[in-house]
Amino acid sequence: MNIEQFMQGYKAAWEQRDESMFAALFLPEGRYHNTPFQVQRGRDQLAEYWKRVKLQEDVRVTFEVLASTAGAGIAHWHVTYQVASEELFQIWARSTGTGLPPRKPGDPLPRMVLDGVLQAAFSGDLCAEARIWWHSMPQP
Repeated sequence: MNIEQFMQGYKAAWEQRDESMFAALFLPEGRYHNTPFQVQRGRDQLAEYWKRVKLQEDVRVTFEVLASTAGAGIAHWHVTYQVASEELFQIWARSTGTGLPPRKPGDPLPRMVLDGVLQAAFSGDLCAEARIWWHSMPQP
């Protein structure tokens, strides 16, 4: 596997909101650092973490490979999605530390924008470890 192949699978897993497809990108003991201080280890934890994308609708992922070697790579990725759950939106607002943007009762849930960088290391046809750094905000 190389970074281009991994990112194609990452994009497909996110847009299809499929946790099994995401976990299958990794070695059985693969690691995914969704923040610098949190890591999911093994396919069960990877799939459990990825289930949160089911609360997103109309997901659109783009990416650009920034660097590629035989066993590793770096990509810049950009995602937009429609928040499908008030609960997800509240979780996002608390986790980012930015608070909720102004909304009146009855206002629709926002469309979100995420932008980040992914660094990955590969072993054969699978990812051994991936790390992401990202930020999100409501789409203006």
